[in-house]
Amino acid sequence: MLKKILVTGGAGFIGTNFLLYMVPRYPEVTFINLDKLSYAADLGNLKEISKRQNYFFVWGDISENETVNRVMRANVDAVVNFAAESHVDNSIAAPQNFITTNITGCFNLLEAARKFKVKKFLHVSTDEVYGSLGREGYFTESSPLKPNNPYSASKAAADCLVRAYHKTYGLNVNITRCSNNYGPFQHREKFIPSVIYRALRDEPVPIYGDGQQIRDWIFVQDHCHALEMVLLYGREGKIYNIGAEEERTNLELAGSILHILGKSPSLINFVEDRPGHDRRYALKANRITDELGWKPENVLEISLQKTVDWYVHKFNKLRAERAEE
Repeated sequence: MLKKILVTGGAGFIGTNFLLYMVPRYPEVTFINLDKLSYAADLGNLKEISKRQNYFFVWGDISENETVNRVMRANVDAVVNFAAESHVDNSIAAPQNFITTNITGCFNLLEAARKFKVKKFLHVSTDEVYGSLGREGYFTESSPLKPNNPYSASKAAADCLVRAYHKTYGLNVNITRCSNNYGPFQHREKFIPSVIYRALRDEPVPIYGDGQQIRDWIFVQDHCHALEMVLLYGREGKIYNIGAEEERTNLELAGSILHILGKSPSLINFVEDRPGHDRRYALKANRITDELGWKPENVLEISLQKTVDWYVHKFNKLRAERAEE
């Protein structure tokens, strides 16, 4: 049984949701949240677990080897690595941070895991490492890695390191590759929160190119449940795709959000496409379903409404607070 789990990047979007789910669920397990609190992290989102006796926060950067060793030597049984620079646009403009965090940081964690004999290393990756699909077909765990931007290339490199540490050193690892997440606590630079916040201010909603890029969308709580299953029961060395088979074009999804908000589709503003923009991602998640019994429980039409409501509430709360200042 795992007694102490290091969660890196636990103040980010998916890491936050994972800790909010896991910490109350496993009171006998100690969770250490290691995060450098970059612009996309918010420790305030973890208030409801901050006082729990089985949760601890440590400020630190996984790209700093001494920090990683200091935390890992404290009898850590498992690592769940969320820590990553993840915004594709930022990776195109300034790729260095992505190399430092996503590759060097992952290497530091792997080395420490090997040194301190960690029992399980779960690396949270992305479907973007597979590259782009046409209208037909799906990625499987055996699909080749063909990343098309600095972000996905850095994640693919980290995946290869994780695999190598299993093959070379016998480290017990799993890699998960998930489709696009949505839900509470996501940074406003991401697609869904960006559309919501712009629409609430009646500002133009930028859509790259023709808006026909297709993504598979999964509610973040379904992803967290899948990660729980892989962490506890995943077969050593295996990769698990995680998807919901909820494909939508960017234009369709933006239109759905505008409809929920009662806003006009005229807010949509087509802008020049970004370089290396992948046309479609789509996963088959048969392995995690067949081996671990996981399947998504949330439907996009329902959970998107919940997500929009959450951000509207947050928007109104912030606006009220500013009015009182």
